[in-house]
Amino acid sequence: MNRRYNIGNLRLLAVSLLLLGAELSLAQEQPSRRNRAELLYDKLEYANAAIAYEKLVDVKKPRTEDMERLADSYRKINAYELAENWYSRVVLQPDHKQESLLHYAEVLKKRGRYAEAGKQYVLYQEKYGKDESIARYVQGADSAVLWMKNPTLHNLKNEKAINTDLSEFGLVPTSGGVIYAGEPHGLLNKKSGMTGQSYLKVYAADRARDGELNGPNVMGDAFNNALYHIGPVAVNAEEDVLYVTRTYPGNDTEKYRSDGLKWRKQNLELKIYRKNGTDWAEEDFAYNNVKEYSLGHAALGSEGKVLYYASDMPGGHGGVDIWYSELQGDNSWGSPKNAGPTINSAGDEVFPNVSGDTLYFSSDGHVGMGGLDIYRAVGNRSAFSKPENLRYPINSAGDDFAYVVAASDGDVIYGYLSSNRTGGQGGDDIYSFTFAKPKFIIVLEGLTRNKETGELLPATSVTLFHKGKEIAAKGVTDKEGRVTFTLNKGEPYRLLAEKSGYHSDSTSIEGLFPARDTTVRVVMNLQPVHKVGDKFVLENIYYDFDKHNIRRDAALILDQLVATMRDNPTLRIELSSHTDSRGSDGYNEKLSQRRAQSAVDYMVTRGIARDRMVAKGYGEKRLVNRCSNGVPCSIADHQANRRTEIEVLAY
Repeated sequence: MNRRYNIGNLRLLAVSLLLLGAELSLAQEQPSRRNRAELLYDKLEYANAAIAYEKLVDVKKPRTEDMERLADSYRKINAYELAENWYSRVVLQPDHKQESLLHYAEVLKKRGRYAEAGKQYVLYQEKYGKDESIARYVQGADSAVLWMKNPTLHNLKNEKAINTDLSEFGLVPTSGGVIYAGEPHGLLNKKSGMTGQSYLKVYAADRARDGELNGPNVMGDAFNNALYHIGPVAVNAEEDVLYVTRTYPGNDTEKYRSDGLKWRKQNLELKIYRKNGTDWAEEDFAYNNVKEYSLGHAALGSEGKVLYYASDMPGGHGGVDIWYSELQGDNSWGSPKNAGPTINSAGDEVFPNVSGDTLYFSSDGHVGMGGLDIYRAVGNRSAFSKPENLRYPINSAGDDFAYVVAASDGDVIYGYLSSNRTGGQGGDDIYSFTFAKPKFIIVLEGLTRNKETGELLPATSVTLFHKGKEIAAKGVTDKEGRVTFTLNKGEPYRLLAEKSGYHSDSTSIEGLFPARDTTVRVVMNLQPVHKVGDKFVLENIYYDFDKHNIRRDAALILDQLVATMRDNPTLRIELSSHTDSRGSDGYNEKLSQRRAQSAVDYMVTRGIARDRMVAKGYGEKRLVNRCSNGVPCSIADHQANRRTEIEVLAY
């Protein structure tokens, strides 16, 4: 969220870390490994800090503070899976900080593990006392479990033609295409000290009749000649007036110190551009006050006679509120009025948009799924119905915002939203959405069993993923080990089943094109890991010929083992690598030892303590078939011997 002006703490405030002569001098001697890690962390270089702290925690008894900072570094760069792995170790330490338990719950929520997040929030309340915001998080986690089990009929599509590995958000449809805010690539662009990326610019793109977006380009200098962030943009119906949010570029801003660093706080302001022939005339919104507060995220409603915006100006209900001004007889905007306590909360309300008599906005102060959620309320000005959460998949465990309706025709709605949810191109992405009743239903019925005994496994967590890592739905199997989901026609999915005491199992479902209501049934078999001496093979983990490095496809399989180890903290294993009989016995044993060690080393970087794993290379000593030295065998028979095997040493 930092790329939207650090809208994570104060969701409209633009804070630029300028390091103005910061006194971070170290002693003349070479700094220690810990000093270097701490320096990187204090400078907010979290990606580099994580690399440094990884080395510090790979010891028999790592310091809790080092693990906390490593977990926090991963959390700050949105590497939530790694953050979860490390926080799960941190909270087991008796000297962990209070906020670490809260961060652990937050990371679980970001990963869509709402039931687990709810348990951690409750534990936090038991240890540190009840708090209104924590109670809201617990309620949000409970609601999210139900919403993810029964998603709405919205179908989301990542607009890959305009999204990049940086951030794009705040799309507004126009008659000739779309306008949005984005981070440009390029070495020559000035960079934000907070994000490390180029400052936001305003982009335009074409929109075909079928809604396909293409041809993104930075708009002309009239809108993009400011020093810092520019965008998002609101457009009037005639498209001859633009309301552009930007970071105030002047120097008369507040400067302050924190931990030896000098900071400069740059608030947001709203600029108005009016079409003047082929040019645009710029003017200030009358109620900007960059020395006191931020103001931006404009939206027009009620036939252009009401201007909504977000601001942390005095007189609100807490954090950032939605305010509005009414158009006066002289075409000026009236003084700001608060949209009221029904809409605004003690948290932050941002990114308003209006469609007919409905206000859409994002908030972290109402009950939601995590970060910013999108809500709707019927009414205008300061008289609104109770906000309604748009549920999953419009909302997610990430930040969801800038919801805009592009077209509405009876039961069919089409529009756009922005989100930093898992599975996107990177940073904030723009998604299109459609809402329409399907002509027929495709039901996926998943069944979970014990791989050894065939027994049904109730209370198993089952996650349905779209083609990437984005969660389509999530549920828990009933007493008969069964869970059901509804699928979209033609879309491929992946199903993952997880249960404490078992190694997870996953399967893929190809896109289906049935002509009538259809039910598809799949079975997932979970290997128990709760008995000493239990063994199982990690299927589909391969190494390149004569190599021991971890391939990307092997890493995906090892990540499932990491999750098993994380969710079963008393589990200790032997991870063994085996070769076929080709090559000398001695060479095969050494190669298999290197492979086993590489797998263990990889899992250590993912948060699993080294003393919970033993790496062992057996070479060709434990063949599973007749293919010993000199025996002619098929490629498939030799492949059966090249395996990675897990044995439970303790549980």
